[in-house]
Amino acid sequence: MIYPVDPEKVPRVRLASGRSIPSIGMGTFGSDKYSPAETAEAVSGAIRCGYRFLDCASVYGNENLIGEVLAKAFRERVVRFEDIFITSKVWNDMHGRGKVHRSIVKTLADLRLPYIDAYFVHWPFPNSHAPGAGRDARNRKSVPFSVDRFMSTWQQLEEISDRGLIRHLGMSNMTIKKLEAVLPLCRIKPELIEMEQHPGFQQQALYDYCTERRITVIGYCPNGSPNRPERDKTPDDVVDTELPEVVEVANAHGIHPALVCVKWAVQRPSVPIPFSVHEKNYAANLRAVTEDPLTHDEMELLKKAERNCRLVKGQVFLWPGAKSWEDLWD
Repeated sequence: MIYPVDPEKVPRVRLASGRSIPSIGMGTFGSDKYSPAETAEAVSGAIRCGYRFLDCASVYGNENLIGEVLAKAFRERVVRFEDIFITSKVWNDMHGRGKVHRSIVKTLADLRLPYIDAYFVHWPFPNSHAPGAGRDARNRKSVPFSVDRFMSTWQQLEEISDRGLIRHLGMSNMTIKKLEAVLPLCRIKPELIEMEQHPGFQQQALYDYCTERRITVIGYCPNGSPNRPERDKTPDDVVDTELPEVVEVANAHGIHPALVCVKWAVQRPSVPIPFSVHEKNYAANLRAVTEDPLTHDEMELLKKAERNCRLVKGQVFLWPGAKSWEDLWD
């Protein structure tokens, strides 16, 4: 039997508006490997385990089942609605005028919520792909990043926020160049940003840029996401849990290297959102941030694990004429 973690023992991070949120969340992207039902069951277990932050998205195709899990958890008083932080994202094919409102209304209906704690622009362009798309899949309607198109979507989020359906706004998969272009145009500034972050891809410049502007970093793929979709894998990818710096720290603490990645992210500080359908794994991730912290010297050592290896390259979003996935990231 795996005993739950007291949510009060989980460190918290303060947003620019003053609200504090848990320093670790439960991701809900099944990586095209797990069914919506399996993911929802893991979410149910995670809530009972002590998680109080759920990172959702409409494109994951499971928000309706997660909504059933949440309704049951609230009904059975496993957790109160006001004590859990829930996020979602507008998918790329819903960027057009009027579509963003339809997207948030569906998400709220699926999740059975009166409002969403934070809502993100999932990717900074309207390029989409079919569920389960392969590495070579391309949508001929894809286009490069446009400030005007992005701001049209962002302004819709601002209007929806004005109506009380969104408490905090966020951006995802951005770069410094893109942020420099859009932040001066935002009436409501983003309080959160989701970015790929793990020891082998630390994105220090982007991390510093965001934290200096009081934008809280939410890190996906915190342990290198070994179960990420095949379309996101290439032969040269690093395996974070095999990096010598990570292994050395893991051996010193007698823990799995994946837990070192989670501890590192929280102590950076940022908010990792690991996902697992296995109770022993998601319970271990949560417990890891409440005990046996990494030392200053170990955190310094893990800086040397940087390999500048992006794992989620996003090549399925490339537009006609683009040279490589690097074009997505300026």
